[in-house]
Amino acid sequence: MTVEYHFLENQYDRAPAVMADLVRRRVAVIVPHGFTWRAAKDATATIPIVFSVGNDPVEMGLVASLARPGGNATGVTTFAGEINGKRLALLHDLLPKAVRVAVLVDTDQGPEVQEAVRRGVAEVQEAARSLGLQIQIVNASTIGEIDAVSAALARDRPDALFVYGPSAFFANHRAPLLTLEAFQRIPASYFSLQFVGEGGLMSYDANTSDLNRVNGVYVGRILKGAKPADLPVVRPTKFRFVINLKTARALGIEVPRKLLAFTDAVIE
Repeated sequence: MTVEYHFLENQYDRAPAVMADLVRRRVAVIVPHGFTWRAAKDATATIPIVFSVGNDPVEMGLVASLARPGGNATGVTTFAGEINGKRLALLHDLLPKAVRVAVLVDTDQGPEVQEAVRRGVAEVQEAARSLGLQIQIVNASTIGEIDAVSAALARDRPDALFVYGPSAFFANHRAPLLTLEAFQRIPASYFSLQFVGEGGLMSYDANTSDLNRVNGVYVGRILKGAKPADLPVVRPTKFRFVINLKTARALGIEVPRKLLAFTDAVIE
């Protein structure tokens, strides 16, 4: 058995050509990551697809239902909208006096994901209202726009920054976001623990290692004859809450003991 890896290096317009080539060569299984699922789905209705997405695959048109996908695709989803709502609540617990929160959104994630992002941001706004928080939406999809956001936040001085995710662009350009937090001294919440490991304040996300293992198991089962239509889409059952105590001290934040007890990891 041969496993091929294809890296698009953020050039997602290449995805249709890559998928078309895989279909021409009649590969056994296609495993697209993120919103490259659309190119895979458009390329074939017969070759099994095992996807990993951040939003509801039923609403995205990937599967008929989570329990019985019904087509040639199945996989895992993190249901980012729900996770983002919980992450905002944790940010509120960490900063109970915070009122004004800037929500940074990647506005260029492809049309197949944009509607899901819009709904997810609306869920964050609803969660903010229930917490008594005032939300300011700021958009960025280039390094230049992140620089512009940094200047705007320096002027407006929100109490906290909430980086909406998942976003491949934000994940691949962590440095300017972390620099923004460090130099503007605005506490920030991120969608991946990678940010916290590199100096970010806090993160809350699904345990993607477990989900990746599920995808590996599904690929193995399909190669042995299982049909994607019969393999239910898996959603996360384990989550990770991480705080960087060094960053908290630098920002003058005292982390409540009850919140420390809830963390999966702290970075000293």
